[in-house]
Amino acid sequence: MNTADRLGLGAEECVAIVGGGGKSTILLTLAREARGSTKRVVLTTTTHLGSDQVTDPVVWSPDPFTVDAALEPGHPLFVVTAQAGHKVKGITAVDADRLVAGTGLDWLIVEADGARRMPFKAPAPHEPPIPGSASTVVVVVGIDAVGRPAAEAAHRPEIVAELTGTPPTDPLSVGDIGTVLLSEAGGLKNIPDGARVVMVVSKVDAATESVSRELATHLDAHPRVERVVSFERTT
Repeated sequence: MNTADRLGLGAEECVAIVGGGGKSTILLTLAREARGSTKRVVLTTTTHLGSDQVTDPVVWSPDPFTVDAALEPGHPLFVVTAQAGHKVKGITAVDADRLVAGTGLDWLIVEADGARRMPFKAPAPHEPPIPGSASTVVVVVGIDAVGRPAAEAAHRPEIVAELTGTPPTDPLSVGDIGTVLLSEAGGLKNIPDGARVVMVVSKVDAATESVSRELATHLDAHPRVERVVSFERTT
């Protein structure tokens, strides 16, 4: 089963990927799976991407007419706006909504959060910039955050500490991770009312499989979560 099927994606989707621990991997995997298909796919971010992650074809404008003219089935199209050093700047959440409404795309896949390569995060007040048109929100966490202190494993550890009551220097439990992911101030923040919520536990291997199952059971019990998917460690 490919990644799109595991996430339960339909024929037309605006997918926002948030959290930490593998967002770009999911975006790029979905892009790879769409190559050669009949799908017209736009890839973008409402934050930043590494410039090495952006491949041709690329459009450097969120203008719907420009994007629509460049869309081809089976050729996922990156839409970004500027490059600065090793980063490219993405589009706004409003721009994303305009692309959904004003082009013939089938999938818009948006990396809608930043975590500074940490496996876990809690959002700041201005985060995450999820488009209002998002139909599926994928919330990602790396299982390697469990058992490590937030100060080492989390982006914005002070917010993690506020949500869990666990000091940033103390190890994070499965319950701590679940508390943040299932909080309206954490993993469920800014998700449109009608969007599906898929939780992804990433970097799972033989040593962490039992802990991953424990976390997945915890997450899956929440009524807002449609499904929990575990992804194996790739490196």
